[in-house]
Amino acid sequence: MPQGGVLIVTSHTSTAANVCLSRRELAMLRAGLLEQRSFRREQLLAIRESSQPQPESGRYSAARAEVHSHLAVAARIVLADVEAALDRMDTGHYGQCRSCWGAVELARLRICPQTRYCAACHHRLQDS
Repeated sequence: MPQGGVLIVTSHTSTAANVCLSRRELAMLRAGLLEQRSFRREQLLAIRESSQPQPESGRYSAARAEVHSHLAVAARIVLADVEAALDRMDTGHYGQCRSCWGAVELARLRICPQTRYCAACHHRLQDS
């Protein structure tokens, strides 16, 4: 139901704004995103905990710290993408390409539910 011109979409609704995803598909994709969010939060916590000073010396400690830093950056990026996808679901824009505004293929959403682009735009943007 529209509220102030914005269509709020949950796993219990299906709208054209959400690229005509069925309630079941939307619920499954939401569940995957929520699982991914939980995993990334746990991963960041584990990285933080394992980044505490170790009794190792010199080079190995520095290498370990660098690996943890890169893992944390990657986890934060994925977490931000997942949060953005959940926001798009809630505002009725999930499954809509952020470049051409067409539909993101369902198969693509099933593989990577936080994706922002359809396959054609993704490839075009990668080649740029």
